[in-house]
Amino acid sequence: MGTMYKATLPNGWCLAVKRLYDSQQFEEQFISELKTLARFRHDNLIPILGFAIELKERLLVYKYVSNGNLFDWLHSAEDKKKILEWPLRMKIAVGLARGLAWLHHRNKFRLAHLNINSKSVLLDKNFEPKLSNFGRARISSTIETELWESSFLKEDVYNFGIVILELIKGKQLTSSNSSERSLEEYTSNISISSASSLYDAIDTCLIGKGHDDEIFQLFRIACNCVEHLPERRKNMLEVYEMIKDVRETQVLS
Repeated sequence: MGTMYKATLPNGWCLAVKRLYDSQQFEEQFISELKTLARFRHDNLIPILGFAIELKERLLVYKYVSNGNLFDWLHSAEDKKKILEWPLRMKIAVGLARGLAWLHHRNKFRLAHLNINSKSVLLDKNFEPKLSNFGRARISSTIETELWESSFLKEDVYNFGIVILELIKGKQLTSSNSSERSLEEYTSNISISSASSLYDAIDTCLIGKGHDDEIFQLFRIACNCVEHLPERRKNMLEVYEMIKDVRETQVLS
């Protein structure tokens, strides 16, 4: 969609500035992102501070998020020191689920993001996730049909499940299990197999540190999210409540 810059103001404050490529396609995404983030405000959404339009230039100005995106933390080949311990991964899962549940189930407007992936999840200095990249988002302010639920909101649930699997595996899903049906088969084969096969699906740096049960529970939630048939997936509010319960149970135990 464009190039992101870090801008430092004279008072020392930092901003993130997205400079869009010159394309009619990105003009539409610029308007979509501007309208969405101007209307929706939540702790787990990236805050937009302003915009600029001059000739062919299109700029969007956001609050600077110092820890970059989740993709780089999980998959960066350049920085081997970037290791996310499990409590932070769980915090990211909870925050992302909370933000999406709010978008999907708020009273007046409902929003489908439609571009959820680890690159669209930004992390602030406390590793609180901030959902970004709303260029493909769709908003409904009327009574939604079943088609809206299954075609848009459940697509977000599916993509959320992929991000959670990335958090657990620490790796991108391979092309061999990237389609919906093959991904469902992959998760089903693991979930019904022995405990050792479950360990094969977990980032090795997380194993044996006292979080295995919580990881297995989150894995099973992610499996439901990537069910091939949308009607078999939980909605995002249900997913959030399930993940929150897992976290709270572990804290109390």
